[in-house]
Amino acid sequence: MSLLADLLATVFERATKSKPAQKWDESPIRELVAELISNSGEVRGMVLARQILDRYDAMDDDQKRDFFTFLASDMDIDAQAVRNCLTEYEQTPSKATYRAFMDATEPGRQELVRRLNQVPGATGNLVAMRSDLLKFARDDASLAAIDLDFRHLFASWFNRGFLVLRPINWESPAHILEKIIAYEAVHAIDNWEELRLRLQPSDRRCFAFFHPTMADEPLIFVEVALTRGKSSSIQQILADDRETIDMGEANTAVFYSISNCQTGLAGISFGNSLIKQVVQDLSHELPELSTFVTLSPIPGLVQNLRAQGWTDKPEQTTLGQLAAHYLIDIKRDDGMPIDPVARFHLGNGAMVHAVHTDADLSANGLSQSYGTMVNYLYDLSAISQNHEEFGAGKIVAASPEVKALARLGANIVSKDPGYVQSAI
Repeated sequence: MSLLADLLATVFERATKSKPAQKWDESPIRELVAELISNSGEVRGMVLARQILDRYDAMDDDQKRDFFTFLASDMDIDAQAVRNCLTEYEQTPSKATYRAFMDATEPGRQELVRRLNQVPGATGNLVAMRSDLLKFARDDASLAAIDLDFRHLFASWFNRGFLVLRPINWESPAHILEKIIAYEAVHAIDNWEELRLRLQPSDRRCFAFFHPTMADEPLIFVEVALTRGKSSSIQQILADDRETIDMGEANTAVFYSISNCQTGLAGISFGNSLIKQVVQDLSHELPELSTFVTLSPIPGLVQNLRAQGWTDKPEQTTLGQLAAHYLIDIKRDDGMPIDPVARFHLGNGAMVHAVHTDADLSANGLSQSYGTMVNYLYDLSAISQNHEEFGAGKIVAASPEVKALARLGANIVSKDPGYVQSAI
């Protein structure tokens, strides 16, 4: 771990809780915002920031929507000022005219968010605020620009250099373990015993990214099974009566669940860095590990098949072929795979390695993919090339076996006039 990561880890361990909020200023929140933006005093600025955050936290949904409407209308850029500053810069390029142009193009609400973030605990408050914003923006396009402002700031605040990787195990604090149960988004954890079976055995691992200002809130976590060979079924991995293997026998790390924890950080990518860091850490801890692979869901398979005319579950052989065809050939209008999990792993440099039917017999697995799952292989010698080819040419890296299945799936589709190869 780098020196910076060590320093951040120290800050993380010593993270302090916010002081109790002071008595509220009864001025309208717009006046508090205006004073905060114009105020240059550090102490008064922190008091104002804390009061605005506390006032926001106490609002109901209608009041929060009004607050965002205020940010959208009263704290937007001045388009005419932007045009004037651009004209001045074009006519007289200089540091001063460029600075004026930069200032004009930044809406006041970005500076507001920065100033709100100066008090302890504010980062978590702002992540929660964006979670509210995303909810309101779904049916109010006028709020979309505010979300871009939040994303712009969060991309800097939550970049990899500020994140702390922490192992999660059965000895971790109870309040962290409770959040792992709550945030698990792929394979539900129904009770503490199920959590123990995922964390306590020596052939199981869990890692999470944290931010030093949100010490008690995981941002994203990954669950890993250390196995002999690649796994083809989530039932095998999660079986209550499975046999724990000796670490000297493990040659494969299976990433079987990746869960984002904070809805307010949607669109801020951590998964790529998380997987690569965990691969590095596990390789260092267990040099005998030679294979790093996922066991991933195919969340849109059933939806796509039904939309194209398949009213019933295909028989197993056909299902595997159609799944491979779906993963490799079915694209969005921009040429990217329609499957979101495929986009994520392929964008990270993985390849589609194997397709498995009857791999997830849970209610969720059956409803989204008829139980089909996929291995994405992280071949350390090919990750960079796969990543570049996928990003530049939208080329889907896949094993010869999966390509062969996909061709068979395409043949089935071509013979069925009711099945159209198009995104839904």
